[in-house]
This record gives sequence, structure tokens and C-alpha cells, in this order.
Amino acid sequence: MTGPDAVTLGGAMSTTTKTYDVRTHGCQMNVHDSERLAGLLETAGYVSVTSLPEQERPETADVVVFNTCAVRENASNKLYGNLGQLRPAKLRNPDMQIAVGGCLAQKDRSAIVERAPWVDVVFGTHNVGSLPALLDRARHNRAAEVEILEALEVFPSTLPTRRDSAYSAWVSISVGCNNTCTFCIVPSLRGKERDRRPGEILAEVEALVAQGVVEITLLGQNVNTYGVEFGDRLAFGKLLRACGEIEGLERVRFTSPHPAAFTDDVIAAMAQTPNVMPSLHMPLQSGSDKVLKDMRRSYRSTKFLRILDQVREQIPDAAITTDIIVGFPGESEQDFQDTLDVVRASRFSSAFTFQYSIRPGTPAAEMDAQVPKAVVQERFDRLIALQEELSWAGNRALEGREVEVLVAPGEGRKDAETARMSGRARDNRLVHFAVPDGAEVPRPGDLVTVTVSYGAPHHLVADSGVQGGLYAVRRTAGGDAWAALQDQPDAGRPRVSLGIPTVGRPQPEPAAVPACAAR
Repeated sequence: MTGPDAVTLGGAMSTTTKTYDVRTHGCQMNVHDSERLAGLLETAGYVSVTSLPEQERPETADVVVFNTCAVRENASNKLYGNLGQLRPAKLRNPDMQIAVGGCLAQKDRSAIVERAPWVDVVFGTHNVGSLPALLDRARHNRAAEVEILEALEVFPSTLPTRRDSAYSAWVSISVGCNNTCTFCIVPSLRGKERDRRPGEILAEVEALVAQGVVEITLLGQNVNTYGVEFGDRLAFGKLLRACGEIEGLERVRFTSPHPAAFTDDVIAAMAQTPNVMPSLHMPLQSGSDKVLKDMRRSYRSTKFLRILDQVREQIPDAAITTDIIVGFPGESEQDFQDTLDVVRASRFSSAFTFQYSIRPGTPAAEMDAQVPKAVVQERFDRLIALQEELSWAGNRALEGREVEVLVAPGEGRKDAETARMSGRARDNRLVHFAVPDGAEVPRPGDLVTVTVSYGAPHHLVADSGVQGGLYAVRRTAGGDAWAALQDQPDAGRPRVSLGIPTVGRPQPEPAAVPACAAR
């Protein structure tokens, strides 16, 4: 018998429910992979530790899975620190199992078990689906199981999923990356780009909408190079347009594109497809052409700014966010000034800013002229100050504007104190809004239209409803889906859904949707 169930006692069968806890570090791709891991474990008979009433939860779950990231320098320290904290629990309960997956597992492999011999399973980015079998083998053999594959054998979409949201979902369109950025270790850990066929993606989106999902986010390491594997460089724009034809799908987002491959047809598809949201995450990394060259980023600042101008020309209300690395090896004060100049010209609504840290295994780690920590910190502080100024100015400019908010639980940490609810506007800005006394209270997944009363640096406040102004609720299938789950132990999380049944390399297929056909 496989799985977590225990049998026996004098001929009678006694089943003990085993719990799991998946802990996620890193990017949206990891978040999506963790939903797959949760689905696999629940299909194998485990239950989420958070689904149990608090008084019944064990101090530590029976299976703890770390889905790791290898992008930051401290990722390894964080993992081994967390593993060290679990060692006492493992000593108290030898039957407890600890698994490590994700990018750091793909990179460090058996070294994880050597450093933390109380770990039971190590698996990589290419064999997420193997987790339940590896746990069984480790339990049976009383020995650690380490399995790392060098290439993807089964696309993650084929695996069962335990989504975190009833009304919003991730949809992976590709995995891997064909770029060779000198600071990034992802291509060596995720492999070359592999694309799903359009018909498979759209079938998954339609299945999600049938379950009540009203918002999807298309995921890929470089979403706009989607189609490179089957020879259609316009495939991503076609996919966006095809998503626009799916009835009941309110919002389509995607992350992350690459400036070098961002083409006019994608901008046109965004502008002309009503349910594709006016938000764009466009990683800059640096505003210095010299640094971009050293990073092997195949665009320069002029092209980057031209893309932003084209987006704003066709989508005037677009909110554009970015990633920026400060202190890349060899970055001079003039290089940093170039970055500040591009940031000013770009008028980002927000930015994810990072101090460069050495990633072992990347070309940049071996470069000369590593910038001193004190210099990096001082530049980082200047960049943060500039971006705060720009973000605040952009949000203040929205005061008096109507916004449509997709209500979400947990977005506002102070909602209880302020008597507000929260969610995301179409441009993905965070909005905290007030509900008038006696008015309909929206559910997570519903849409609310309000007027912005104040623009703060990192969010919008919309108190129009309690000030005698606009407050309108539109109930959605997403809200219905959320409400239907509230009587369940793990309220708000949908049941496990099965994956799209395709194994191995996608076979050629006739285009079910002409707008998205592969050529």
C-alpha cells in the first residue's frame, strides 16, 4: 500500500490522516509549482496542515516540502537555516519527512543531503511529479532519495493542482529560457525553453473559467518568446487575442516578458483585447548600455524607452513595473546615473529593486570589479528614493479617477483596523476601499467600482462609497466560487483539479482557435 495511510489493529482498518506543508521561496513559477506539489500530495492522501482547525494542527506537518529558489546569494543560507530549525522535530518524530525541491535542489543535488542528512527527498525542477513516489521510496528504504533529471519529461500542466485561489489562477505557457544573462542561473536549472501548444493552454484556461476563475496570469520565463519551439514568433500576441474570446474570463495578465523580444503585435494585442489588463512588467535591470552589454541583455536603453513609449501611445493608462539590479560588477557612478535617468524617463508605477549579489555558477560571479557593499547600498538608497517619488506622483495623479477592483482576501494587512476591503485595479495597483453602511458587501472574486480619494506611494485609497460617491458591486462567477468553499475546512482554496492529460513533447495539432494557430 502506498501513500500516507496506516492500516491495522486486530483485523480492523484504522486510517491516520497525514498532513503536509509546502513552503515556497522565489518567483511566480515556484508558486505555481507549489500548487502542483500540493495537488500531488492531496491526490496521494495527504491533507494540508492549514486545513485542520488550529487546535488540531500538529506542531509540524508529517511532510514538509521546501520549494526553493537559487537566484539570490542568501538562498542557500536560508534553506539550510530552515532545515536546521526542523531537525529537532525530525529527531522527535523519525517518521516525519522533509523534501527539498526547486532550483536550489536542481543546483545542489546530493550536497543537500550531505549538509543536512535528516532530509528524506531531494528532487529538481524537471521532476515535480515524482514527489509522492520518492517519499514512498524513502519511507520504505529508510534512506534519502535524490532524483534530479536533466530535462523536462512531463509538462507541469499534466499534474493535479491545489490552487490557492478560487477565482484567480496561474497558467504556465512555457518553461525554461534560451537567454544567457550573466547574472542569472535560471537557464541552467530550468533548461531550454519548452512551449505548450496553444490548444492545450486554451483548454486549460477554459476549464479554469468553468470552475469559476475570472482572472488568469500566463507564466513563462520569457512569455513573449512563446512560440519559438514551434516556429511562430507571433504566437504570444495570438494567444492573448484568443484568451479574449473566452466567455467569462474577466482579466488576463502575463509575466514576465523580455524587452529584446517585445514586438509591436503584442502591444497591439494588449490594446485591442479588452480583458488583457493595462499592466506590464518590463524588466530593465540597468539603464547603462555598458552594463546591459556586460549582463548580456540584448537591448539597450533607447530601445527600452521606445517600447514604453509605444505601449503608452496605444494603452495610455498602462501601469508599467520593472526589475532593477544595483551594483552589477563594473558599474561606475556614471553607469548608475544612466540608470536613474532611464528610471525618470520610464515613470514606472513601481519597481522591484535588488542589490547585486554573487550567484555561484554564473559568469558575473567571476567578473572583476565587484562593487563594494557600501557603494551598492548608497546607490540603492538613491534609487529607492527616486522610485518612491515617481510612484507617489503616479498614484496622486489617479485621485478622482474611477477604478474597477477585483476583491481579494489578505491584500490589506490593516483592513480590519481601517474597516476597508482590498483588491487589485485593472492596472494591478493595490486599492483599499470603504464599504458604505448597509451597502452590499462584495466577496473575494467580485468586482467593485469606486473613485480614488487618495494616492499613497504604494497603494490607492478609495473612500468614495462612504463620502456619498461611487460604489458599485458586480457579483461574478469568481465570487460564487469563493463563496461555495466557505463551509470547507480550508476555506477559499478549491479542491484538487486534474491536469491537462498530455505527456512528453507536444504533438502537432490542428489549430482549434485560428487566432492562436501555430505555423
